[in-house]
Amino acid sequence: MTAVAEFPELSCYLLPGHTTTPADAIEEAKQAEAMGLGKVWLSERFDVKDAGVICSAALAVTNSIHVATAGTNIHTRHPLVLATLCSSLHHLSAGRFELGLARGVGIRNQLMGLENVSNKQLQEGVELLRKLWHGEKIMAYEGSMGTLPYLSMGDWMDADIPIHFVGFGPKSLRFAGRHFDGVHLHTFITDHGLRRAKALVQEGAEQAGRNPDEVKLWSVLATVPEPNRENHLRKLVARMATYMQAPGYVERLIELNEWDAEVLSAFRASERVSSIAGGIDSVATLEQLEQISELIPEAWLPAATGSAEDCARAWKNQFDQGADGLVIHGSTPSEFAPVLDAYRAIR
Repeated sequence: MTAVAEFPELSCYLLPGHTTTPADAIEEAKQAEAMGLGKVWLSERFDVKDAGVICSAALAVTNSIHVATAGTNIHTRHPLVLATLCSSLHHLSAGRFELGLARGVGIRNQLMGLENVSNKQLQEGVELLRKLWHGEKIMAYEGSMGTLPYLSMGDWMDADIPIHFVGFGPKSLRFAGRHFDGVHLHTFITDHGLRRAKALVQEGAEQAGRNPDEVKLWSVLATVPEPNRENHLRKLVARMATYMQAPGYVERLIELNEWDAEVLSAFRASERVSSIAGGIDSVATLEQLEQISELIPEAWLPAATGSAEDCARAWKNQFDQGADGLVIHGSTPSEFAPVLDAYRAIR
């Protein structure tokens, strides 16, 4: 019998942020399971964070915890290849794998020679995956996912694999409520933004005739207990600054939180930012981050910080604002362990 997690509503990232040591995911997954978390998520990067490889490793060394992507993309693998990756992980783990799909960053899509992902492509891609996982044949398909003369994984296939939408734009959240099993949000969403996200997802579900309570909303909260200045800069400032670098990316977050877009314009116009070649969270020095921090309002960095008790209260607040689950971001299981103890006391 599979053990029941003590905290099924809590989860964390494997390999949070930039890494050069992907093997760390093995111990992180085992630690998260031992601590009673219900799930771990992997944000795929095209360096040493391949979704299939890392999720497979995490599932192989654990027994009960769920492992999900947050996210990978619908268009960076052929539909049959993506379906095979997911069904392989599903059967490898007795049903503990979950798929999280994101649109991808616009500028990266362009550099890779890929078109940006439309709602139609996401919808049709998800429908194709679900049909393949349940033994259906795809014949003479012509659509947003390309030309697919014949796809089949075998009549015996019958896999129910949850699919989460990984995103945060208001229009996208309504769309997610119509078509996905869950929604994985984004770091640095305010209480106001979280309440808006919940309402938008439920609105979309209701429009599609679905039970809105069945579409689970996972909030993402950066958690940095007792941060010193370097931790604040590297785990909060650098992360937000990297989001703000990417054209067309952070705009949706600003829209959801209803922040002042002029802050972003000033940030991108600053020589402090333009002089950095590469992702800020990967290459910026502490001195550069200190300068960049002056361009980002503290209100744009909502996070769980301070004492373990302060962080635990911030976690609980996410559920008070409408979240069904929480993704602990920016720290590893060993780093947030004291917060988990404090959360147990107020849960």
